[in-house]
Formats: sequence, structure tokens, C-alpha cells
Amino acid sequence: MVRIGIIGSNGRMGQAIAQAIADAGLDLAGGVDRDGDVAGLAAKADVLIDFSSPDALEGNLDAAVAAKVPMVIGTTGLAERHHWLIDEAAAEIAVLQTGNTSLGVTLLAHLVREAAARLGSDWDIEIVETHHRMKVDAPSGTALLLGEAAAKGRDVTLGDVSDRGRDGITGTREEGHIGFAALRGGTVAGDHTVHFLADNERLALSHMAENRGIFAKGAVKAAQWVREKDAGRYTMPEVLGL
Repeated sequence: MVRIGIIGSNGRMGQAIAQAIADAGLDLAGGVDRDGDVAGLAAKADVLIDFSSPDALEGNLDAAVAAKVPMVIGTTGLAERHHWLIDEAAAEIAVLQTGNTSLGVTLLAHLVREAAARLGSDWDIEIVETHHRMKVDAPSGTALLLGEAAAKGRDVTLGDVSDRGRDGITGTREEGHIGFAALRGGTVAGDHTVHFLADNERLALSHMAENRGIFAKGAVKAAQWVREKDAGRYTMPEVLGL
């Protein structure tokens, strides 16, 4: 029986993951929240799922490394420093980090990369995401994941071609750039559309999340998968064999 520990267990995602663990017939090793005993949880878990906060990530990684326990990280709003920390931890344990654990979004990112690779830079790429009013970061981790997929398809660095927060007189759109727009309101679990726009034609690839259960189900699947892996950094496409 796989024992899964949840970091951020009292949050909405944490509660959904606990239900997904039960639905899958797996064992919940326990859960912790802010200032909780992550080390104690890691000591009794076979794998950890972290949906807490960027500020807590370093301590969570330290606890996982000390216990030699694999980890799935679904926390969004990560900065470059956090990715350095994940890379360091991945030298000791298996770590799967993603901006979205949905299996549908994982496949969407694959399709976005394929489309971006085959359509020329004269096709403008715009990513629009909508989330509930309580979400605190923008663009969403999923929007950035999709932006990275598009950038990889074009063999460019997202940071070099990213356009965010247009306001006022911005001038004409620069060819080859990838734009982002974030909408907030209501109780939307997460809608994402990647628009490819050319002269006289448009292509839109979309994913709409109806509830957090899809993310929880994907996180549990990822946890089962990464538990069997050697130390290293892994991604959701690998879970699906993409």
C-alpha cells in the first residue's frame, strides 16, 4: 500500500487530494499545514505531495531529502530560486514539479508545443487563463507551463518573448512574442486557451477544469509514478509517456 503525505492538507487542493487518495484505495500517511511537522510526515510517508506555498518549499524539500522520500510539487508562483532548490533536491530524491497536474492539461501542453513547432512566427500566440477570485498569482502556473511549451516548440526562451500586462499605448505586437492575459472572478477552477492567430485564420486549443478533482487525481497518479523512480527531476508528460 502506497502511503501518501499531503503538505498543505487543509487547503482546497489538499482536501481534494485526500479524497482522491481514498478513491484510489491508497493510504493517507497524514497531512501538515503552515508550521506543521513536515519532517515527521516525511518519515512515515512513501511519497509527498506539496500544494502549499513558495515560501515553504525550501523546508519541505529539506525534509523530503532528509527522509529520502520522493515528492510531487504542484505549488505555483515559483521563482527562479525555487527551481534551483528543486534541482539540488533532485540530485538526492525523485522530484516531479509541474504547474498543473491535470492529465488533460499535460496533453494540451504537448499539442501546443507541436503546433508552435509547425506554425511559423507569423502565427501570433496568445494565452488566456481564467481562475477564481481567490487565486493570488498571475499568470497561472498552467499558463506559464503552456507558454513554455510554445516557446520550446519555437526553440526560444519564454522570458525573451513573453508579453504580460499590456496597458496604455503599447505599440504594435512584436512578431514571435507570446502574450498572456489573466482573468479573475467567481469560482472558476481553471480555464486555459492558447490562441494561434494568423492572417485570415485562427486556431484555439483549450482546456476547462470543472472542479479541483481532476488536479487531485493527476497528482495522485504522479505520486504513484514518481515513487518508483530514481533520483532526478521529472515532469507530467513523462507520466503519460509523452
